[in-house]
Amino acid sequence: MPDTGEQLRGSERAVLSRYLVERYAAGESLMRLAQDTGRSFGHVRRLLMDAGVTMRPRGGSRPRTT
Repeated sequence: MPDTGEQLRGSERAVLSRYLVERYAAGESLMRLAQDTGRSFGHVRRLLMDAGVTMRPRGGSRPRTT
């Protein structure tokens, strides 16, 4: 994905949204997606929310210590 800070509209926004949905579903973090696309954390989150993605809980997975 191109690293840009320009505002996206129409088909460009849809393409980025699909890309983010696929990677998030594959387990990528919001922070990683934001870094890789040059977009803010909030922008990435908004695109995923607008696409109907159910967000994972905060904090990621942690190994069991019991």
